[in-house]
Amino acid sequence: MSRTGRVPAAARGALLRWTVLAAAVAAWQVSARAHGSVYFPPPADIARHAYDLWFSGPAGHAFLTTDAVDNILPSLGRMATGFAIAAVAGIALGVAVGRSRRAYALCNPVLQFARAIPPPALVPVFVVVFDFGTPMQLASIVFSAVWPVLINTAEGARNTDPLRLEVAAVLRLTAPERLWLLLLPSALPRIFAGLRLSLSLSLILMVFSELLPGTANGIGFTLTDAQSRSDLLTVWAALVLLGALGYLLNTGLLAVEKRLLGRGRPV
Repeated sequence: MSRTGRVPAAARGALLRWTVLAAAVAAWQVSARAHGSVYFPPPADIARHAYDLWFSGPAGHAFLTTDAVDNILPSLGRMATGFAIAAVAGIALGVAVGRSRRAYALCNPVLQFARAIPPPALVPVFVVVFDFGTPMQLASIVFSAVWPVLINTAEGARNTDPLRLEVAAVLRLTAPERLWLLLLPSALPRIFAGLRLSLSLSLILMVFSELLPGTANGIGFTLTDAQSRSDLLTVWAALVLLGALGYLLNTGLLAVEKRLLGRGRPV
């Protein structure tokens, strides 16, 4: 199929998605106006409040207000740092485990056990080890986000075509060359599958860690502070912001995946 033939289909798909979103928001707006409940504000009021609260700053600060700089940016920094650590550690350990069948067989039960532990259940341990603050928050994010990347990378590396490995042995490729030319390309689809899961978990754990005592800023702190003051518009604005951040981050990661893997490009 030609490239020109794909554009209208892509445009129709995007238009359909935005139409469904617009219809859902419109239904929310009408329903909220009809009920008039303070607990269920209309999306127009939420958007206006979010703009005044976070995005009405000077142009020199990218239109971010002081509240946005003090709360949104620290949250994004924690999430990005935790996600980056989990991604690097997960890929490195996953390749190391997946390249050896014996290592995979020995480590897989431990990995499955560790992955099954709910991260909130380990908060008391993290508090004892790191105390409240950024180190504890990062530890929570990394522990939750590392397992999908590690396990998916190990599975991808383990499923490398044996014929390619034999060819690499005949060509006497060095270990770094095998890693770069065979293992990583073979595992890349599974790596991105793990990264997408880890990104969602990083966002969730970022918020959860900021709900705990000892937190002085962040989106999670904004949620608890607004709830304590019965500021429901701010609570809803923070929830909508988290949803928008999750969508934008996932869309960006999907764009990188398609760029590297060339998915969705029929010949």
